[in-house]
Amino acid sequence: MKIERREKPEFYTPTYEMALKQFDIAAEKLNLDPNVTERLRAPKRALIVNVPIRMDNGTVKVFQGYRVQHSMVLGPAKGGTRYHQDVNLGEVTALAMWMSWKSALIGLPLGGAKGGIRCNPKEMSRAELQRLTRRYATEIFPLIGPERDIPGPDVGTNEQIMAWLMDTYSMQVGYSVPGIATGKPVSIGGSLGRFEATGRGVVYATEEAAKKLSINLNGASVVIQGFGNVGYVAAKILSEIGCKVIAVSNSKGGIYNKNGLDIKRLYEFSKDNPVLSEGKYGDNITNQELLELKCDILIPAALSAQITGDNAKRITCRILAEGANGPTTPEADQILIDKGIFLIPDILANSGGVTVSYFEWVQDLQNFFWKEKEINEKLKDIIVGAFNNMMILTEKEKVGSRTAALMMGIKKIAEAMLIRGLYP
Repeated sequence: MKIERREKPEFYTPTYEMALKQFDIAAEKLNLDPNVTERLRAPKRALIVNVPIRMDNGTVKVFQGYRVQHSMVLGPAKGGTRYHQDVNLGEVTALAMWMSWKSALIGLPLGGAKGGIRCNPKEMSRAELQRLTRRYATEIFPLIGPERDIPGPDVGTNEQIMAWLMDTYSMQVGYSVPGIATGKPVSIGGSLGRFEATGRGVVYATEEAAKKLSINLNGASVVIQGFGNVGYVAAKILSEIGCKVIAVSNSKGGIYNKNGLDIKRLYEFSKDNPVLSEGKYGDNITNQELLELKCDILIPAALSAQITGDNAKRITCRILAEGANGPTTPEADQILIDKGIFLIPDILANSGGVTVSYFEWVQDLQNFFWKEKEINEKLKDIIVGAFNNMMILTEKEKVGSRTAALMMGIKKIAEAMLIRGLYP
């Protein structure tokens, strides 16, 4: 059956094209029904909103916001909210698609969504961020809900922003709804272990890869791009289990010390000093130089498309654990495979965040909360189980780990779509 392609809509940006290339490779390996393929290539719905707020100086500024729901066939949509100056519809749509595959891969009864506002939160006051968040929550109100679409934090957002979003939704309906958002403070329905969840999940997946490659983590060298929530937590836990973190970076550049960095001390310094090299804990290094350092474990935990066809041939790590979403382009994937680098794909490596967000949502709906030890144990079981299933499929189908992980997630959604049928 021939399917006619429509003209490319607005969300066909480079990031979305990258997500589609990954999808097409996996769909071909699955011999996916062409009708299902057509439905999964585009989101279920996408909302673009103008977010006007009054700035502290009295002027009114209009920001553009988005909320995209890719698939909801397995359950309510779930996805973060990104505040960044480069946010656009294509990026948010790609992130929503990756959330669909991620949730299905690790067995959550959730769909994929993502939201964002094009802004620079670092240049905004607390009062401006609160007005921005509350107006954005009001604008996307028709799409979200604890049984529809549950936002969470992402790049540029935190538990305070989730608290404002939760409060705004609750004001609209007239009663408290803690299940509307995840990543909230524990005092208003947040979950223990949520702050560390994504970074901890990266570590759990890395530990399994190290076992597979017979790498002793005690003394193993680690390089991390990104020193925010994910990067810092991964660095902290890896250093605690004996790894030597030799380089980290943020948007202002990085720092390198062949003898290892004192992660806790560096993190405290970074809270008030964004230029890491000013701390004199090591040598100044650029983000691109950092990616090419010789190491056992490389964790890109910043933004997408950092490892490309241009620099992949200079990557020298043994394990590449994708803490960020989409940090490696399809062109780079094949180069890394040829080099024998073990890739832990993003939809598995950074799935700890959505997993514990799911735990938070369940706890909110039940009004019954778990201990942190129980949460971490459940998280590890899910990550290890998904990793082992991915490895079985990798060996069975003779494909790369990314394709295997995508095949697992896409197959689960495709089967559900075929069973549910097409309405009307």
